Amino acid sequence: MAKSNGENGPRAPAAGESLSGTRESLAQGPDAATTDELSSLGSDSEANGFAERRIDKFGFIVGSQGAEGALEEVPLEVLRQRESKWLDMLNNWDKWMAKKHKKIRLRCQKGIPPSLRGRAWQYLSGGKVKLQQNPGKFEELDMSPGDPKWLDVIERDLHRQFPFHEMFVSRGGHGQQDLFRVLKAYTLYRPEEGYCQAQAPIAAVLLMHMPAEQAFWCLVQICEKYLPGYYSEKLEAIQLDGEILFSLLQKVSPVAHKHLSRQKIDPLLYMTEWFMCAFSRTLPWSSVLRVWDMFFCEGVKIIFRVGLVLLKHALGSPEKVKACQGQYETIERLRSLSPKIMQEAFLVQEVVELPVTERQIEREHLIQLRRWQETRGELQCCSPPRLHGAKAILDAEPGPRPALQPSPSIRLPPDVPLPGSKAKPKPPKQAQKEQRKQMKARGQLEKPPAPNQAMVVAAAGDACPPQHVPPKDSGPQDSAPQDSAPQVSAHHRSQESLTSQGSEDTYL
Repeated sequence: MAKSNGENGPRAPAAGESLSGTRESLAQGPDAATTDELSSLGSDSEANGFAERRIDKFGFIVGSQGAEGALEEVPLEVLRQRESKWLDMLNNWDKWMAKKHKKIRLRCQKGIPPSLRGRAWQYLSGGKVKLQQNPGKFEELDMSPGDPKWLDVIERDLHRQFPFHEMFVSRGGHGQQDLFRVLKAYTLYRPEEGYCQAQAPIAAVLLMHMPAEQAFWCLVQICEKYLPGYYSEKLEAIQLDGEILFSLLQKVSPVAHKHLSRQKIDPLLYMTEWFMCAFSRTLPWSSVLRVWDMFFCEGVKIIFRVGLVLLKHALGSPEKVKACQGQYETIERLRSLSPKIMQEAFLVQEVVELPVTERQIEREHLIQLRRWQETRGELQCCSPPRLHGAKAILDAEPGPRPALQPSPSIRLPPDVPLPGSKAKPKPPKQAQKEQRKQMKARGQLEKPPAPNQAMVVAAAGDACPPQHVPPKDSGPQDSAPQDSAPQVSAHHRSQESLTSQGSEDTYL
């Protein structure tokens, strides 16, 4: 995971020592042996020879380590209702984020509909805004040659990322090509950081849900806003978060904390891959997606909560601790977690109910940072402050967005109908003349309407062109039906343009 190319296994570094040597071991992970077997699939033509293979709903080959067994399916009617609600939120995103953020959080906890997950992640992370602010930037980076020292390392890592997924099963396939493009673009976008192997699975998960350009900007947001400093050369941020996790564990599960303290097991030995890969290489895939839904909405506290739940249920009782007498047994227990505690419904419920807040994390961060400075000196990597979720990112960087539907603040006269109300059909010319004669006879026709009255109606109608101003010889009673019809159509045109501007094709 560090920036060097060492082949050593994971170990806890001494004070002031970098994490060199752990980078390759992360990329291999638990699937190292089977990955080498999959590398024999080779080209697209060879992979396409698997005519009999079956793919699960997530895109994994059935029977592989990535695939899952029987899952709790959401009823189709419920799924369609959720899709409708999410479409409404995404098409009116600013309004929902400003006034109903708690509702968005609750819906993320229930799970984003699969058909809208990629689009929702872009909106939650701010990647959509980044793309709008930087048009053509990814294409420019994509066309650039790149730094050879990073290109070689990226090339070697491509076949290790989810080799049992249909996008990445073949060497040189479209999935691996897009993964290479995204990772290379990031090394050019942030040359001071370069490339860290833990970024590859993050980018791969994004590519399963969106095109390469959108995946790139979501990766940028994760590296800069959600997990700043995680992928820098010294990995100081992940070491600090390891200490924060261990300190929070004392409150969540004193039994697990005491056991790990007695065994003198450094947090980096079990939490590095969890945090840097956002559990994408640890949990069953349905659980990964639910965790990411909440992570994009609420930020890094979800990653802390998941880690704490796993530690609590793996080592949180005297019976479980007795089975782990030494360091090796404890590490093995944490590397081969019980499927029950990783099951989607159980894990999500535990994570939602765990009382760990952003304020606790930030308070503990200040404590651990002070200890770091006292023992190791100042941090060498000055990463930007961490932002806790979609609301914090939106407040810090609002960006250009489509304007919300305007609400008129000008009061109209009582006898002028509101724009958008149903107008009476235009009377024929003969009827108009007869009406004018009757009004003159009754003395009801006053002087022609002032220009500012027509402007008031136009302003309230939001898009009324000048040619719809009534002729001077018509009275107030006539101007209403003549003006309201074009105002209605113009107003609807404005609404439709806003809707079409905010919506986009679903990426499956």
